[in-house]
Amino acid sequence: MESLLTAQLKLIPEMSELLQKRYRILQTIQLTKGIGRRVLGEQLGLSERDTRKELDTLRNHGLIDISRDGAAITLEGTRLLVDLKEVVREWSGRLQLERQLSQHLHIKEVIIVPGNVDTNTNATMLLSQEAAKYLESILTDEKIVAVTGGSTIASITNFVQETSKWKQLMFIAARGGVGKDVSFQANTIASLFASRMNGTYRTLYMPDSLSEEAYTTMKNEPFIQEMMDLYERTNIIIHGIGDAEEMARRRNTNEQEIERLKEAGSVSEAFGYYFNEQGEAVHRIRTIGIQLKQLQHIEHLLAVAGGAKKAKALLSYFKQAPAQTVLVTDEGAANEMMQIIAQTN
Repeated sequence: MESLLTAQLKLIPEMSELLQKRYRILQTIQLTKGIGRRVLGEQLGLSERDTRKELDTLRNHGLIDISRDGAAITLEGTRLLVDLKEVVREWSGRLQLERQLSQHLHIKEVIIVPGNVDTNTNATMLLSQEAAKYLESILTDEKIVAVTGGSTIASITNFVQETSKWKQLMFIAARGGVGKDVSFQANTIASLFASRMNGTYRTLYMPDSLSEEAYTTMKNEPFIQEMMDLYERTNIIIHGIGDAEEMARRRNTNEQEIERLKEAGSVSEAFGYYFNEQGEAVHRIRTIGIQLKQLQHIEHLLAVAGGAKKAKALLSYFKQAPAQTVLVTDEGAANEMMQIIAQTN
């Protein structure tokens, strides 16, 4: 038997659009905690009149409070977001899109959040929030969690629940430092996760890319051997997927080498490997960290990346990604990937 909401949608199809709009407003208010009416309207593309009308409706139903500090969600509003999550996911078409993408990419699961991180900052927060929820759903004691760097992975730490229940949870840096911003490097992110989730952490304080001489020397050091042992025992990896040229420039790669990467057809980058459109590794930097061959034996792989601009990079990487991978992405990337898939089939 069809659910009452599905039956109502058939009778009143415009209800779906209104429900999704109000859900997005509530969701944005929950994420931003004290957002003003003007900023809210700009973020969601609503007119001032429409924004005011919807906020009044939500306040009258006890779902939000409005003060000098802006709009804030109530406990009842938070509960409603949880209750309606799956309904909105289905009505928006994201559920079907998730299934299509997971089948095409040959991975365990795809989770799609609304928006496009290229144009909407809320989409980045939603990515991080969903990644945090998934991480918490698979955690048990005595887990080793390896994390890579990047702003998106760093943002996940803002959404994991602070807890003291874990007794033997460890977070480790999956690679050395990339770029100049220390706050987005794997070492810092591992320590942030550990701080919020009552875990310990291990760092890898060295450059992401090493010369052949430095690589040969460093890999025999005792603390490196300890990290390599931890990588072999890692249960969960949280990682991003980058555009090949963008990642090369973050590493301060010289123009001659960047041209060689382009000539080799590099499209995506992950774990220090550059992949072409067929998912073949065409270049690898000398790095001490998680190696590609180790991914096959990891229990949980959580990839987090969004934005329509990353669609080609995502399709490239997932040509060879392990089947146990879960991808958290956004509508911008998902829709663009499906368009590319349709054009190539």
